[in-house]
Amino acid sequence: MIANSSERMRCMEVWGGNRATDRDIEAPGLRIWAYSRPYSGSASGGDVYYLSSCASGRISRMLLADVSGHGEAVSKIAIGLRDLMRRNVNYISQSRFVSGMNKQFAELNQDGEFATALVSTFFAPTRTYSLCNAGHPPPLLYRKASSDWSELSDRQERADVISDIPWGVCDQAAYFQHHIRLETGDMVLSYSDAVSESKDADGQQLGCDGVLRLVSELGVSNPADLIPALVRRIDEIDPRSLERDDTTLLLCEATGSATPLKNSLLAPFRLFGQVADKTELG
Repeated sequence: MIANSSERMRCMEVWGGNRATDRDIEAPGLRIWAYSRPYSGSASGGDVYYLSSCASGRISRMLLADVSGHGEAVSKIAIGLRDLMRRNVNYISQSRFVSGMNKQFAELNQDGEFATALVSTFFAPTRTYSLCNAGHPPPLLYRKASSDWSELSDRQERADVISDIPWGVCDQAAYFQHHIRLETGDMVLSYSDAVSESKDADGQQLGCDGVLRLVSELGVSNPADLIPALVRRIDEIDPRSLERDDTTLLLCEATGSATPLKNSLLAPFRLFGQVADKTELG
């Protein structure tokens, strides 16, 4: 059993990796639950997750990448992605950052692997949530005002440019941002494809629509219970589904909490210091 712990993100911190985890993390304006279980009980897996906080704490960034390989190769890629997260910790815009990740992935990747990824940035002062999707299953959005779940995706077609494709396919691809405002109590659930490729009662893959249906049916009122309830429900349908691949879920809830004034006052001094690094790498 993975031990559960709760902690607060520190300014200039990068946290994450590719090992098993079950964490409850607080950041200005957000509460985040991170769950990851590598394939077949391995020490580390092909899912890579990171959270970062800027010098003032106003910018929180989340990365979920599903790398096609396993083992040492993925761990090297995870280290490279962590370093890129560190270098971009204070930037609000993430389009250039995600394009840089794609190019660095191509440099790190010696075995022809590719990775789907979600990169999201939350700017606490305006409660703006920005999403870049690199060929990954779209996250789900919960609106507390209507108690409804929906797919969070940008369906705009861009026929004139190669865009939003998995990393490692084309190093010249462009990545676009989709912006929404999160009200207090709204949530975003991101997951790796082990969830969407799980089996339904008829033995067919759930797909993104099936995941949306399952989450909507759960009716969980406490956000802390959502990921355990979803994992339990999938296991009830087919106990082997989530054992076939690495499984990772990230749930963030808008809390409306403000950035402490102390964080803003100390931000210039932190910029001259080192980024805190708390990683779980295989």
